[in-house]
Amino acid sequence: MSNILIQGIKYDDKSSYQKGPAQAPELIRKALHSGSMNYFAEIGTTIESGQIVDKGDFEITSYFDIEGITKTHLNIESKILTLGGDHSITFPIVKALHAKYPVLDILHIDAHADLYDNYEGDPYSHACPFARIMENGFAVRLVQVGIRTLNTHQEEQAKKFGVEIHPMNNLNLSSLTKFKNPLYISLDMDGFDPAFAPGVSHHEPGGLTSRQVIDLIQNIDAEVVGADIVEYNPTRDFQDMTAFLAAKMMKEILAKML
Repeated sequence: MSNILIQGIKYDDKSSYQKGPAQAPELIRKALHSGSMNYFAEIGTTIESGQIVDKGDFEITSYFDIEGITKTHLNIESKILTLGGDHSITFPIVKALHAKYPVLDILHIDAHADLYDNYEGDPYSHACPFARIMENGFAVRLVQVGIRTLNTHQEEQAKKFGVEIHPMNNLNLSSLTKFKNPLYISLDMDGFDPAFAPGVSHHEPGGLTSRQVIDLIQNIDAEVVGADIVEYNPTRDFQDMTAFLAAKMMKEILAKML
């Protein structure tokens, strides 16, 4: 059985609109360990397991330090879950993962496709990670769910890279569960409707319910080898609603990885 390492990446330097996600990892943990919830996922698996090791949070001074930290942790354990942080962290994490899993599928849950070639002059912006991942061949399949902000440039990028986009206005989640390769899940908290996750920088109405995302993750037919939970912005939260939702998703993803 594979062991799982948890790392917190306190980084939001590449957020384009509002800072705050760097504060998220410790607050997600605070919700998880608050006593409000127990450590069992809905499938009956507890995350109080010797197979899960939490390495704590890491202050990031240079963007590509994220890759080095992740590589070090992947040398210790075979699977990794990251608490972010803005979405820019996904590229260096997946880059590190590529050495261990050269054939990788990605399930990306988000309001935004994050496929810009560059955003405001920065090719590593939080609006660009999946363009960097695909152009480098770090994933063989990218499936995006919950998208509701697709513009012309990103639509062209999706066609260029063969991205499978499942937008909110024509969504059938039952078709999205089967993956034939090791799977990485990237969960942007603004994939949820703001009613469920007010603590995000970009409020985009018309999003996924918490039940839809939980069901999607529970029904995945693949080995989940890595995941991140990103873009929770505590400065925008209401009564820690988003922190507790992120903690809930952390449990469900860890249970799937176990």
